Amino acid sequence: MLHSLTLALGVIALVGGLVSLAIGIFPPAFVFLSWGILIVAGTVFERYRYKPIAAAAPHGRWVKTTERFIDEQTGKPVTVYLDPESGERQYVNE
Repeated sequence: MLHSLTLALGVIALVGGLVSLAIGIFPPAFVFLSWGILIVAGTVFERYRYKPIAAAAPHGRWVKTTERFIDEQTGKPVTVYLDPESGERQYVNE
């Protein structure tokens, strides 16, 4: 829901910027366009930044942490594993 609201806000800012640009109000047009582009791009591409959730726990030096959360897309609990040497984190469906 928050994802959709943020995307809608970005689109509204983009439209406001384009309308301002079309009627010749330049400083607000660039502000609205800049914020609209940042919000829409950030919302659309946020999933590429995060690591995918693994189906099985990693082997080796990985340590299970106490950090858990519910994945919004699947509704399943996710546990965080940590590699103490590198600080890398891995998310695993439980």
